[in-house]
Order: sequence, then structure tokens, then C-alpha cells
Amino acid sequence: MGKEVRAKKHLGQHFLKDETIAEKIGNTLSLEDYKNILEIGPGMGVLTKYLIEKDVEVIAMDLDKDSISYLEENYPNKNLKIVEADFLKYDISKLFGDEQFAITGNFPYNISTQIVFKMLEWKERIPEFTGMFQKEVAQRICEKEGSKAYGILSVLTQAFYDAEYLFTVPPSVFNPPPKVDSGVLRLRRKENFTIACDEKMLYKVVKTAFQQRRKTLRNSLKSFNLSDKIKEDTIFGQRPEQLSVSQFIALTQKLETDAI
Repeated sequence: MGKEVRAKKHLGQHFLKDETIAEKIGNTLSLEDYKNILEIGPGMGVLTKYLIEKDVEVIAMDLDKDSISYLEENYPNKNLKIVEADFLKYDISKLFGDEQFAITGNFPYNISTQIVFKMLEWKERIPEFTGMFQKEVAQRICEKEGSKAYGILSVLTQAFYDAEYLFTVPPSVFNPPPKVDSGVLRLRRKENFTIACDEKMLYKVVKTAFQQRRKTLRNSLKSFNLSDKIKEDTIFGQRPEQLSVSQFIALTQKLETDAI
């Protein structure tokens, strides 16, 4: 094996060193409706080695030159393509032709929520998404209504994906160890992932509501210029964390109709 890569703080790198957990993350993917995997932030390939054992095409994407060199030297595998790029700036349409693909990885904590939001933009291509986050973020994505952790990320992800928190990972299995626990989740795209309202409007409603999460929707959604009639609807007396994903979609429909 080549010279080990040193984790870089500015890239939010914490390299997983536990083989058992790496294999477990690799096995979170069902591989049901696709034969392509994008791994984000492969580092020294602890997860990559388990992905390339599968009957799939794998693209490992990292913006760290040292990691790219290490992977090229140690994983000259026919079904692995190594790409030096920033996922957040990358044109996903260049990946795997126009085929479906899953995303997995030990995601850098400092950009993990941005990775999820970008994935949602490309949901037509991504039937499955698994990986490791800071535990608190993974739980938030999977949280249901009625909880303080339930928020923008929970609603917008679960509008299109079924979210499942799988297992917790302690700091001790990383180099360097992070200050918090990590959590692994799985998102599986819903069979029917088209929603019965305008998507941009849903994003706007959810973000506006949760920006003032302690207020009732009647107050937090004032900027939508609600008519007196719609304000009487009992849903507007609730706070955002009380609404399920389907209720947020129904609320958005009401606001669209009210604006006509």
C-alpha cells in the first residue's frame, strides 16, 4: 500500500479505520434498480474496497489530491473510476450516462447537509442514498413530526424518500476521532416520488415556516399574504413541527389555490 493520507481539517476529513463498519456501510445499498454507485469522499478507500467487490460500476469522487493519488495507486480496478472533483460543484449529468445510480460515503460533516440538498435536486437519477453523517444530522433527516429535531431537512427529504436511521458509530473508529458520534442512514426513493404541489413552492413554505418554528403557521407564513378565509383553516393554528410531510404538501396546495 502507498503512503497513508493525512486527514485535512479544512476538508472535514475523519478517516474511518474500522473494516467491519466499512463493510456494513457497503452493505446498506440494496442494488435493486441500478448498477452504478457514486462514493463521495473515499479517502483511502476503506469503503471503496467493499463497493468494488459488487457487480456494479463505482465512481469514487474526492477533491483531495492526496486521496486521489492514493486510490489510483492502490485500487487499479476495472470497475472503479476515480474522479478528482467537488461534488457540490460537479455536473451530475456527466455521471453514468443517463443511468440511475446510488450515492454512498463517509460524508465530510461540514458539507453533509449540502450533499443531501444537491441529491434532492437529482432525485430522478438517484433511487438510493446511504452513508455516514454526524449522528445528530442523520437523526434529523430521519425524524418524524412532533420532535424538536424535525425540521426543513426532515420534511424535504421525506417528501421524496423513505428515511431510515440504521446504526450509530463511535468516534474511536476514526482517525482523527471526531468530537461526536456518527450515524448511518438509508434513503430509498418512494415508488411514486412526484408530489401534488409545486416543488419550489413546497421548499419555500417549509423553509419559511421553520425559520420561525415557535410561531404558528398563521404568523410565520404572513409573507404569503394569506387571505382572511384561508387563515381560518385550523392548520394555520399549528406550529411547523406538528405537521407531517403530507400535511406540508396539502398546506402548499392550499397556499397555491389561495394565491390564484
